Amino acid sequence: MPLRIVFMGTAELACASLTALLASAECEVVAAVTQPDRPKGRHLQARPPPVKNMAEEAGLRVLQPESARDPAFAAELGALRPEVVVVAAYGQILPRVVLELPKFGCLNVHASLLPKYRGAAPIQWAILNHEPATGVSIMRMAAGLDTGDVLSQRATPIGPDETAVELHDRLAVMGGQLLMETLPSYIVGAITPQPQDHAAATYARKITKADGRLDWARSALELRTRMRAFTPWPGAFVHASVQGRPRFLKIWRARLEPLQGRPGEVLQADQAGLVVACGVDALRLEQLQVEGGRKMTAAEFLAGHDVRSGFFS
Repeated sequence: MPLRIVFMGTAELACASLTALLASAECEVVAAVTQPDRPKGRHLQARPPPVKNMAEEAGLRVLQPESARDPAFAAELGALRPEVVVVAAYGQILPRVVLELPKFGCLNVHASLLPKYRGAAPIQWAILNHEPATGVSIMRMAAGLDTGDVLSQRATPIGPDETAVELHDRLAVMGGQLLMETLPSYIVGAITPQPQDHAAATYARKITKADGRLDWARSALELRTRMRAFTPWPGAFVHASVQGRPRFLKIWRARLEPLQGRPGEVLQADQAGLVVACGVDALRLEQLQVEGGRKMTAAEFLAGHDVRSGFFS
């Protein structure tokens, strides 16, 4: 008999794990649980999470409780008789009543090498902290934030130019693959869960829009690292005086230059690019976007904007 599974996930990261479960003849996904539709975009229209779209396309029953702690949700979940609940990027801490409901517990696909980077943004913080490698962990969930015993892990190097979105996509696929390799052995008792070293744990807090602001007083290397970590959201941005008006200017791509100047000083602005001094070294800005506009190369940007002293605030 196939293993009865309820899948819990919300963000795009979870979709690869759901895809892997749906493709397995040994698994029967009886329902998907995801966060409620949330207002997004300029017009704040309610939009379904990626997992809901995928689940509905697969013909799955979809549950969207406002809170996983709602007793009515626990009752509904229990009626589905799951043998295991698989969780990936769901976005809520599960209560004990849910954790203890399935025969084989709740398994989480987490995008870090636990106990490092517990929390909401492990991919961004691994890049921000210049980690040479990261990976995915399959964990049996316990009360607390990513504190459960680890069933399996797989590591991967972080490329020197890799952005958060690129690393996200690789880890999502790795997580789905490792989940399917781990499940059969775990179900038959061939895996001994390994407790985490809680003293070695680090926390990856949720990224906010304000994190994307670049401070020219920082080194060029640090600013470029932040650009990689905050692609696509919240993006890396600075304040600039565009046509005499203060505007947000997103910087999508840049490279290091061994040049010096006052932080924020424009060192070069011509067909070869736009070079801005940082606390250490400088950045050659290669792709920019004025608030409300489209992405442009540096040459396109300079053709329509007069970059003078004091342009960057």
